[in-house]
Amino acid sequence: MRVLVIRLSSIGDIILTTPVLKEFKKKYPDAVVDFMVLDKFKDAIEGCPYVDNLIIFNKKEYRGIKGLKKFSDGIKGNKYDYVFDLHSKLRSFAISIFLGAKTLRYRKRALWKTLLVKARLIKYSVDDTIVKNYFGALKELGVEYKGEDLNFTFSEKDLEAVSEYRGFVVLAPGASKNTKKWTTEGFGNLARLLREKYGKKIALVGGAGDKVICEEINTISQGSCVDLAGKLSLKESGALLSQADFLVTNDSGPFHISRGVKKKAFVIFGPTDPKMFEYDQYGVLISRDEPCSPCSLHGDKSCPKGHFNCMKNLKAEDVLKIIEKNMGWC
Repeated sequence: MRVLVIRLSSIGDIILTTPVLKEFKKKYPDAVVDFMVLDKFKDAIEGCPYVDNLIIFNKKEYRGIKGLKKFSDGIKGNKYDYVFDLHSKLRSFAISIFLGAKTLRYRKRALWKTLLVKARLIKYSVDDTIVKNYFGALKELGVEYKGEDLNFTFSEKDLEAVSEYRGFVVLAPGASKNTKKWTTEGFGNLARLLREKYGKKIALVGGAGDKVICEEINTISQGSCVDLAGKLSLKESGALLSQADFLVTNDSGPFHISRGVKKKAFVIFGPTDPKMFEYDQYGVLISRDEPCSPCSLHGDKSCPKGHFNCMKNLKAEDVLKIIEKNMGWC
């Protein structure tokens, strides 16, 4: 059997496919698994032990229906028995049709729910976790949900690149949307408290676009942090997290990377629904549970209510108490 798994983006969603890949390989150990991903997100899955081949998709090169047809024709010779569409959007729909293989597709939320949430007529509540929804696509093949055992792979070279930061507390203040970000004051004051009260060394991580907020956080923390924003590759970030004391992050990719390297992550939720994921020894939920939350599918540019209470009312002292309890410091 040869299968094509399609999950083009983004970092967290790609990593969330790995429990499905693991269980599929357990049930069908001789199957060949190809994984199709956007070129800029390939590091999220490259090296995964449950993937045999990466199929890299460049959307600039293969634009429009003609481009998708050309790309599909280029891999049609692989003669896939199944396409597992875990992306479930127009691009993956088209590719699966052009390939002509039997397609198992995961079900996203109902359209009516999406429209009502975007119109601010209802609060957003998920039907099930993302991972369980992924497993639902493979139900007819007898691949059963066994938990959220995520995988993120890196190399010894990546470990060497971050070896000087072993044992640091890592803070990841970035996110895809503004309302998913805890305040810079919160992160900055938390860093200061961790240094003053427990003598912790702290590293800030993120992409080049997070450089400004990381600089602000370091200033608020009174210089408590080493700012690594824009300085590490995704694989190096994973290696860093594997050696960290723990992670504090927003609802974003680092949460899933940390779980994928079996390191405890404290994840802060505001406008999005924390029930998208399960929580275990590697994931600790932090949420104010405001009356208006969750209000958004993926976060927004600004709070629709104008007050941003779900994040502004969460103070560094509140987060520190949760960390102290879960780390056994009190």
